[in-house]
Amino acid sequence: MAAKLVPFLYLTAAINGGVILIVEILGAKMLSPYFGTSHFVWTAQIAATLISLAFGYYYGGRMADRKPHLARLFYAMLFASIYLAIATLALEPVAYFFLKFKLAMGSLLMALFLFFPPLTLLAITIPFLARITTQTTQTIGVQVGRLSAISTFGSVVGTVLISYVLIPHLPNTYTMLLVVGIEIALVILYFLMFEKGFKKAPGVLPGIVAGILLSMVAGRVESVKSSGFGKELYRKNSNFGLMQVVDSDAGDVRYYLNDFLTQNIHDPKADKSLTVFTYMLHGLTHAYHAAPEKVLCIGLGVGIVPMQLANEGSDVEVVEINPGVVEIGEQFFGLDPGKLDLHIGDGRYFLNASEELYDVVVLDAFLGDSSPSHLMSRECFESMAKRMKEDSILVINAFGHFDPGEDFFMASLDKTLQSVFGTVHIHDGTRGNVFFVASRKENLRPHQAMDMTDVHPRILAFVETAWKNKMESNPDSGIILTDDYNPVEYYDANTREEIRLNFALNMRGK
Repeated sequence: MAAKLVPFLYLTAAINGGVILIVEILGAKMLSPYFGTSHFVWTAQIAATLISLAFGYYYGGRMADRKPHLARLFYAMLFASIYLAIATLALEPVAYFFLKFKLAMGSLLMALFLFFPPLTLLAITIPFLARITTQTTQTIGVQVGRLSAISTFGSVVGTVLISYVLIPHLPNTYTMLLVVGIEIALVILYFLMFEKGFKKAPGVLPGIVAGILLSMVAGRVESVKSSGFGKELYRKNSNFGLMQVVDSDAGDVRYYLNDFLTQNIHDPKADKSLTVFTYMLHGLTHAYHAAPEKVLCIGLGVGIVPMQLANEGSDVEVVEINPGVVEIGEQFFGLDPGKLDLHIGDGRYFLNASEELYDVVVLDAFLGDSSPSHLMSRECFESMAKRMKEDSILVINAFGHFDPGEDFFMASLDKTLQSVFGTVHIHDGTRGNVFFVASRKENLRPHQAMDMTDVHPRILAFVETAWKNKMESNPDSGIILTDDYNPVEYYDANTREEIRLNFALNMRGK
C-alpha cells in the first residue's frame, strides 16, 4: 500500500465521520420549518441516522469482503454527494408532500427519504477501510479501533463546527452544499493521486460535474428565496432557527418569522404592534400590579413589551436565549438595549443564579411552535416564586385550547401554577393565545381594567375579548408538570402540528 495512501484514508475516515454528524444535526434544522422542533422530529432524525448507519456498516462489510477495491468507497462518496445536492434542491416540495402524514410518521419518512441513501453510503467507510488497511488477522482489532477512534474524532469536530460555526453563520442550504463540496474534493484527490486520473474510472468525472452543477443550482435557488409574501428585509440563520423580517407589499405590516412561524407582527407606519399578546402582557401587568418598579422579562421577543415597560419608568431586566433577535429588534422594531438590563442566556439558568426580587415576571418564551418545557414545570415556577414578593405577579403568554381532548397543556399549566401560587387567573384570547396571571397572594384581583387607549384599531376587538374572556380549566384533563415528568409535547402534539401545518402552508401561499 502506498505510503501516502494510509494517511489519506485516515483523513477520509475523519471527514466522513464529521460529515455524518453534520448531516444528522443539519437535517433536523432543515426539517424544523416544516415539522417543528419537537421530540418527534429529533426522534425521526436520530432514528433515520441510526438506521442508515446500521445498513451502511453491514453493506460496507459485505462489499469489502466481496471486492475490496478502494475506488468503490469513493464511488459511494460521490453518489452520496450527488444525492445530498438533489435532496437540498427537493427539500421544500418533498416536505410539503410528507406534511400530509401525521407528525411522527411524516417527519420520519421525510428524514429517511432525504438522508437514508447518503448516510448509508458514507457509513460503509469504517468496515471498508478496516478491510483494506488491515495487513494481518493479528492486527485487525487494533486497526478497527484506530479507524473508529479517528472517525469519532471527526464526528466531534463536525459537531462543534455545525453547532458553533456553520449554523449561526451560514444558511442551512449553504452548509449542506459545503459538505457536498468537501466530499467531492476528497473524491477528486483520491482519483488524481492514487488512480492516475479518471480514464479508468467511468462515470466519475460526469458524476463530479453533475454534483458541482446541482450544488450551483441549489445555491442559486437559496440566494433568490423569499418569504413567499411581501418584501423580505432580513434573513439570517441562527442556532434557534431561520430568522426573517418581512414587510407586506403595502408596507403597513411587518412580520418577524422564526422557522416560518410568525413571532410578532407590527405596523411600522403607526409604530404599533398588531399582535394581541403584546398588548395583553403589557396590559395585564398594569391591571394586576399597581406599581411595577422592578420587572423581569423571560424572552425578549423583538423588545416591544420590555421597551414599553422601560419607557414607563420600570427597571426592566430581560433574559433572551437567542442573541440574533437583539439585532432584529434594533434594526426593525425600535429596540434600544441601552434602556434594558439585557442578559443573553437561558431563563431557567438565570432564575437559579439570580438573587433579585421582582414586582412582575413576564414569561414570553417560545421555541418554534411551543414554549420550552423546562420553563413550564413546577420546579421552574418555584424558582420564579422565590424571586417574587407577596404581591408580585407572574404573567405568562402560552398557546393552547380548552376544548375537551385538546386541553391537556392548558389544564396542566393551570394545575402546575396552582401547586405553587395562591392565585391563578386565565384570560383566553380565543384564537390560541392564552394568558395566565399568577401570584403568591391569595385572592389577587385586578386593581383596574386594562387600558385599551393605545391598542391598534385592527385588533382592538380581539384584545377586548382576551381581557374579558376569563376561563377555568378542567383539572381532570391535566397533571402537575415537573422536571421529571413533562409529557406536554406528546399530548399536545395535535395542536402543535396544526399550528405548524397552517403556518407552513401559509408561507407557501396555499
